[in-house]
Amino acid sequence: MSTPKPFSRSSWMHWLLLPAMLLWLSPLAWMLLTSFKTRAEIFDPAAGLLPQALQWSNYPAALAVAPFGTYLLNSLMVTGGILLAQLTTITLAAYAFARLRFPGRDLLFGLFLLQVMFPIYATFLTNFITVRELGIMNSLWALMVPFIASGYGTFMLRQAFRQVPTELADAARLDGCGHWATLWHVYLPLVKPTLVAFGMISVVTHWNDYMWPLLVTNSESVRTLPIGLGLLAKADSGADWPRLMAATMVVIAPLMLLFLIFQRRFVDSFMHAGLK
Repeated sequence: MSTPKPFSRSSWMHWLLLPAMLLWLSPLAWMLLTSFKTRAEIFDPAAGLLPQALQWSNYPAALAVAPFGTYLLNSLMVTGGILLAQLTTITLAAYAFARLRFPGRDLLFGLFLLQVMFPIYATFLTNFITVRELGIMNSLWALMVPFIASGYGTFMLRQAFRQVPTELADAARLDGCGHWATLWHVYLPLVKPTLVAFGMISVVTHWNDYMWPLLVTNSESVRTLPIGLGLLAKADSGADWPRLMAATMVVIAPLMLLFLIFQRRFVDSFMHAGLK
């Protein structure tokens, strides 16, 4: 006669985390269900949680309010451009702060950390004046230029570089590698988890950015998805919730797909950083 197996620690942990998971998913589930309802169903308490019939027409109706195709292309170019620029600048800056010795290194790194302490809205005025003086207002460059460097990313990558044993870099130099080759062949492969984690944070931040694109753009051809979503809410005075939720699902769909694809790497990156 076999005896029942006791609950393992992981099983108990899963049951404890289940309410938190349902609570976290509830806004997303409400948004998805609302996008398939009619206006009358939303404000009818007797209609229930589920839509009586799936209103697929809410999606094309929402996308017809504004040029979401142009907004999507602009968001992809701006977010991708910022990410590529940031990965380049933070890699070079972090390597210099972690492995090179030069006068004023610690002072300069302290200024980088000081930038992290300021809220991003405190820099909007100076960034706005800089962009205007450069003559790039109302363009995709205006959306990207203020964010090509990141103090937070430089700090993360510097800490990761400092965890790499110096013996590996010394061995690379004995083989004739210079700084560029050492950085490419030794350091970058070992800090991939940190790069993936920073990349995910950067993409989510700039994909959802609303205030800065609203300040520096005034034409449909250079605006991004969050601006289009705001125009939709304004156009309907916030009354047409089904179409608003349908447009919101379209805006967040690329981020959800990105997270599902890189979910394992994203979780591993923080686990790896924590173990260090």
